[in-house]
Amino acid sequence: MTSFVDRAVLHVKAGDGGHGCVSIHREKFKPFGGPDGGDGGHGGSVTLVVDPGVHTLLDFHFHPHQKAPKGAGGAGNDRDGANGATLELRVPDGTVVQTLDGEVLADLVGAGTRFELARGGRGGRGNASLANTKRKAPGFAELGEPGEEIDVVLELKSVADVGLVGFPSAGKSSLIAAISAARPKIADYPFTTLVPNLGVVQAGDETFTVADVPGLIPGAATGKGLGLEFLRHIERTAVLAHVVDTAALETERDPVSDIDAIEAELSAYGGLEDRPRIVVLNKIDVPDGRDLAEIMRPELEARGFTVHLVSAVSHEGLRELTFALAALVKEHRLAAPTPERTRIVIRPVAVDDAGFTIERDDEGVFVVRGGSPERWVRQTNFDNDEAVGYLADRLARLGVESALKKAGAEPGDPVRIGVREFDWQPNQFGEEDYVPGNRGTDYRVEDPNQRIRAVDRKAMRAARRRPYEELSSAGPVQDDDF
Repeated sequence: MTSFVDRAVLHVKAGDGGHGCVSIHREKFKPFGGPDGGDGGHGGSVTLVVDPGVHTLLDFHFHPHQKAPKGAGGAGNDRDGANGATLELRVPDGTVVQTLDGEVLADLVGAGTRFELARGGRGGRGNASLANTKRKAPGFAELGEPGEEIDVVLELKSVADVGLVGFPSAGKSSLIAAISAARPKIADYPFTTLVPNLGVVQAGDETFTVADVPGLIPGAATGKGLGLEFLRHIERTAVLAHVVDTAALETERDPVSDIDAIEAELSAYGGLEDRPRIVVLNKIDVPDGRDLAEIMRPELEARGFTVHLVSAVSHEGLRELTFALAALVKEHRLAAPTPERTRIVIRPVAVDDAGFTIERDDEGVFVVRGGSPERWVRQTNFDNDEAVGYLADRLARLGVESALKKAGAEPGDPVRIGVREFDWQPNQFGEEDYVPGNRGTDYRVEDPNQRIRAVDRKAMRAARRRPYEELSSAGPVQDDDF
């Protein structure tokens, strides 16, 4: 059983943020010392990092579920929770990250390249951070935000300069072993090579990598044999080398027909038409193989191919072949555009961007979408009326209430923000005329029919003050006045 894996499905979960803490400072002779609940820590993110020492996706084949640590919750005495550590997953150079639907998210090429796959959740703020001039001692705290979850497909496309293609037992593995330090498995039966082999070749001052594609037979591009599984490994190559077995025993095969069959599969796979080709007639150490190579060489050169006669056993012609490949690789590198440094693009928010949108779905529900409103809902403890009132204040200040009115929402209409759906009541809180009550309560969240209006509360306060004002204006207050 082979230990090479070039495709894996990965299930990732970033760490959840820690909850904020609700705490009141208590000290001797200070019965009420104010809020001191700390903030929760942020959850750990999941990041893919290209590591040159990793050559396969085997680890993710056996461990497809990866989860980052959570953030710790806040504590009293203004102690913030610890942040969850970032989970770094090491992947080979040339890994392509795709969604389950085939959408490419990232193409990771180059040692040290990083890609944040899932972001950790934000930690909730404690009541010390939520205190303001009106809520001097909040009786609630924010919940930690859940971390992102995503399922992706990792595909490895080998980063090689030269790709060797050819029929099984054409001598590709033997050729790599002869020109590099790679030691692939070599045997005298077809489909010995079950995984792509990669070798580093030194030719003068040039160094380049060579990879072979095992299992190419007619029909490989449509799923026959092993070729479809490994054709992706030659997508990044700069040069394609046809390795042809000139000592094959099949009488119906010849170098030209072998090349035509492989070219048909490469054309069916697509995307390789612009790669320069070179033909390597292998096994000329066999007398019949040398004779056939000499016969077919003029016909192949007439087609525009550069032909090299080599023997992986006797090493005949290998030096000339490696220098010819090095020249083609160097030409490709010089023609390639100079890589530019990654630029940081700052996109300011548009002037008319409210930060949210409102749409009405087919069921008549008003759906509010936006980063801030959805995050606020996720971090709200709906079992705490004071926390619900604080959420209403934030939505009102953002303009959600006004936008719902403009969108045609009526009192009692269903409104959905994130995963929460509720009947809309146009309260328009915005912390206007708000008098804090008991911790954890908010009278504005109560039934509006039973709630005392702001105008009535103002009149009641004025009525309570009127007797004292009348007495003070009449003169000194006597004991008989009470």
